Amino acid sequence: MAKGIGLLLGILCIAAKVSAQTPFTTVDSILVEKQKRILTLYHQDKVIKSYRIALGFSPEGHKTQQGDGKTPEGTYFIVGKNPFSKFHLSLKLSYPSQEDQILAQKVGVNPGGDIMIHGLGAHVKAKGKWHVMRDWTLGCIALTDEEIEEIFNLADVGTKVQILP
Repeated sequence: MAKGIGLLLGILCIAAKVSAQTPFTTVDSILVEKQKRILTLYHQDKVIKSYRIALGFSPEGHKTQQGDGKTPEGTYFIVGKNPFSKFHLSLKLSYPSQEDQILAQKVGVNPGGDIMIHGLGAHVKAKGKWHVMRDWTLGCIALTDEEIEEIFNLADVGTKVQILP
């Protein structure tokens, strides 16, 4: 029980810290530009903040199957928030979409899933902001732990995420 209370207090402290630093409470949409390795937050069509990101280990092109190392392209939505992620915090995206599933079925492959916007895992944590020097995820979008804390507290389930090539 004490562990649960400590975790809850930690999450509340993160939320309070972010709220004190920002004049807005939510983002309306997120834009990911794969080629530029940039994730941008928007509130009422105004840029709030941009972040450098790392992508899947084989980032060029749209994700078509599990294990291809690609980050998907298209319009998705945040469908879940995980405060217990092994990558600090994570925001689950709606990949695969119905279209992604149909495409994968046509070519007889598994489209994969569990595409997230997340922080750093234990194996990359020491690199800090330098993690972006190499694409290292299995298809996710990675930021530093401090950056995912900001986004985690500003993006709600249902937030639109546009991922461009």
